[in-house]
Amino acid sequence: MARDAFYQQVKNALIKDGWKITSDPLTIPISETIKVQIDLAADNAIAAERDNDKIAV
Repeated sequence: MARDAFYQQVKNALIKDGWKITSDPLTIPISETIKVQIDLAADNAIAAERDNDKIAV
């Protein structure tokens, strides 16, 4: 997967902000022949009693 000039800066900013990188890249199967790849997936707990927020960048 080709990475653009901002990839590492975005990844570093997410980590610095407390996000945990969970996939690099995140692959989402649409069908048996079609798959989408997203550069990064990350999650960050908002509070112990709440669900985790998740993002894909």
